[in-house]
Amino acid sequence: MEGSVFTPALEGIKLVKSEQGEILTQPFLDACKHILPVIDKFGAAMALVKSDIGGNIARLESKYASNPTRFNCLYTLVQVEIETKTAKSSSSCTNGLLWLTRAMDFLVALFQNLVGHTDWSMAQACTDSYNKTLKKWHGWLASSSFTVAMKLAPDRKKFMEVIQGPGGDVSSDIQKFCTDFSPLLEENHKFLSRCGLDDMKAS
Repeated sequence: MEGSVFTPALEGIKLVKSEQGEILTQPFLDACKHILPVIDKFGAAMALVKSDIGGNIARLESKYASNPTRFNCLYTLVQVEIETKTAKSSSSCTNGLLWLTRAMDFLVALFQNLVGHTDWSMAQACTDSYNKTLKKWHGWLASSSFTVAMKLAPDRKKFMEVIQGPGGDVSSDIQKFCTDFSPLLEENHKFLSRCGLDDMKAS
């Protein structure tokens, strides 16, 4: 497939909403999954983020698979847990969706930094996006692990070359991904916020 590493994600985003404008569970998770190969290119620096995203996708997928018809729309997973009063459990799908959304917020901010601040080093771009997104939700331990991981960030120029792919314009793909994906994350936050579930912190 021609294009950059972002091409599958850009295609996937088009399928996320139903005709009624609801976010569909599997297409949303697939769009997030398509970003995992991009994270791979960061190497060890993003190992934590990758395992976090992968784990939360797996948690939500497993619940979805238990009843695809019932859980066709993403927010049904949360509504069911609100009714059973399990939404605030650390192993809940609600918690999984919240942290998946936050991790994707971080990646969108990072990609925007890479396109918008061409003079920044990779570590600078990562740290800035972390401070803007995940930092306030992390405890001391998660924060320190992140700071250590960022020291392993790859060289920016090499990274951009690796994700370019044959014949893709990676900067415009990154920009398009951020523009198309951000509103979905925003919608997740608004929904979780309405349910009073958008402010859970990591231990």
